[in-house]
Amino acid sequence: MSVSNLAEAIDERGGATSAPASRIRLMVSDVDGTLVNKAKEVTPATIEAVRRLHAAGIAFAAVSARPPRGMKLMVEALNVDLFGGFNGGSILRRDFSVVEEHFVAAEAARAGIALMKPRGASIWVFADNEWFVTDPDSTYVAGETRTVAFQPTVVEDFGDHITRAGKIVFSSTDFDMLAASEPELQALVGTGATARRSQAKYLDMTPPGTDKGYAVRAFARHYGVALDEVAVIGDMSNDLPMFAVGGLAIAMGNGAPEVKQQAHFVTLTNEEDGVAHAIERFVLPRAPGA
Repeated sequence: MSVSNLAEAIDERGGATSAPASRIRLMVSDVDGTLVNKAKEVTPATIEAVRRLHAAGIAFAAVSARPPRGMKLMVEALNVDLFGGFNGGSILRRDFSVVEEHFVAAEAARAGIALMKPRGASIWVFADNEWFVTDPDSTYVAGETRTVAFQPTVVEDFGDHITRAGKIVFSSTDFDMLAASEPELQALVGTGATARRSQAKYLDMTPPGTDKGYAVRAFARHYGVALDEVAVIGDMSNDLPMFAVGGLAIAMGNGAPEVKQQAHFVTLTNEEDGVAHAIERFVLPRAPGA
């Protein structure tokens, strides 16, 4: 089936107003809520779909709010050549050598902590290839430990680690508080950091001037691919900068409403191998020579 007929035949249409790209040479995926299932696993179907991408001449990269160290299992499972952590604040090669590394401005880090601590948020600092916490028993520490596959380092205070922070996370069970705090935090830190929720329970501060759109541009430069030949896929609002630069935007079935609204297509959920479905349905028909 041709690309045009495929577009007419499917019913998983998103709300994007621009036309989807007709040719794809690079696919960039979010990780949590997208590339992995709820058990934080890359499924065999996804591994096979990414293998088929490579066979069709389409490169594959991933970017996440996770620290780079927490992406090791995904990188190995999918044989990824290039990936981004901290929402694009760090760009690394498969062997974990650093291509680019940026930090949250120290003044922004201090201001963000001063704003969010009185609101009851638990504070995590990712710096110096470690994850620092002051309260190891806070609600989401155990779950995050399973996600990133390494233990936090418990400290009494963050000291000068905040001057080298790749990401600062404010976690809370009060999702409405985090949502309301997001624009306020961004206004407070200004150009010193980017403030976005990566999940309903996490409000992240990452390096200024970097986001997942920045990562997509870096990947495209590396592979020599035009941005309108890049497919992107994600589920949360921090994935929208990817949607703004890619030529084909795909939202997960479990994605936030605003993400689906900006997508060309909506795939299945991450519990239903949504990435594999998207590759088969929307990306491979747009491979070079397809």
